[in-house]
Amino acid sequence: MNGSLTFDDYKNLIKNKEIISSIKNANRIQPSSMDLTLSNECYELKHSFLNPKGKIRNKIKKFSIKKYNLSQGLVFKKNRTYLVRLNEKLNLHSPIKGKCNPKSSTGRLDIFCRTILDKSNEYEKIPLRYRGEMFIEITSKSFDIKFNEGDALNQMRLIYKENIYLSDNDLIKINSTKKLCFSRKKAIFENGLKLTVDLSNDKSVCAYKSKKISPLVNFSKTKFHKYENYWEPIKPKNNSLIIEKNNFYILKSKERICIPTSLAGEMIPYDTGIGDFRVHYAGFFDPGFGHPNGAFAVLEVKTHEVSFIIEDGQTIARIKYEKLNKSTSMLYGKMLNSNYQNQKLALSKHFI
Repeated sequence: MNGSLTFDDYKNLIKNKEIISSIKNANRIQPSSMDLTLSNECYELKHSFLNPKGKIRNKIKKFSIKKYNLSQGLVFKKNRTYLVRLNEKLNLHSPIKGKCNPKSSTGRLDIFCRTILDKSNEYEKIPLRYRGEMFIEITSKSFDIKFNEGDALNQMRLIYKENIYLSDNDLIKINSTKKLCFSRKKAIFENGLKLTVDLSNDKSVCAYKSKKISPLVNFSKTKFHKYENYWEPIKPKNNSLIIEKNNFYILKSKERICIPTSLAGEMIPYDTGIGDFRVHYAGFFDPGFGHPNGAFAVLEVKTHEVSFIIEDGQTIARIKYEKLNKSTSMLYGKMLNSNYQNQKLALSKHFI
């Protein structure tokens, strides 16, 4: 059936060698997505590039500054751009296409990364029946970060034939029985579920802002780094907050969301209609997220053009929902020891 693939589909694609990986780790398969992992092959780039007519590998020599080996780890310097081959290759015989996105932990570290493939003129897009290597372009914007071979920064969501996105009317009907959104006010469905920012209490921390000077982050070490060395906690003033130009913020939604077992979600990362800023680098929500009583959405916010003031209850993001091609045998949460189930305002898993 058409729609987003599920846990067992990814297992079958690996078994049938339509997904080929040198890493044998079933924990990388999520309810409706799959984590991708860094190989040891890494290049520092002069600038970003795509290769719509040929292979990425054929342009690496022209656009790279230096080659590195990640087997012993490498510190990616802030605001430098690197290209890493992923351990996974695709050999899709089935009518499958897809999309990639950064993982939640990647977005919360202000790591700008995007997948590039052979003969593609779009980042993050997996063409129908793609066969070939996969690379990830990585730019850490706030911290110097040490990465190792095998680290997972991004994930892919594969689709059988076509995405089946739900209309606002469909979402309203589902929300009346299965609850997509838990909120004090009526949920607003307009091109998806609208999310608003929580700046409701001037006496409580509402956000974290990354510090300009901070120690190295080791991406492989979780619950290890002392957050106060990297983040400044912020309280709102008059239920508002100034998003300063070129600073990175972690906030949360007022709404608690839930992704039903039959659906997958994706946060729309950039919408000029709600302001000139980018929200949420990491986009995928797997079925079971927030089950059963909802979890807040963590929002990663940055503006590059001008400083911007946001107020409590202001629309800051949207979530669109799509159907799975079948019920999934695995849900986000306890079954997978998921890091962000039932989260509140939360930094990435690397901090204590």
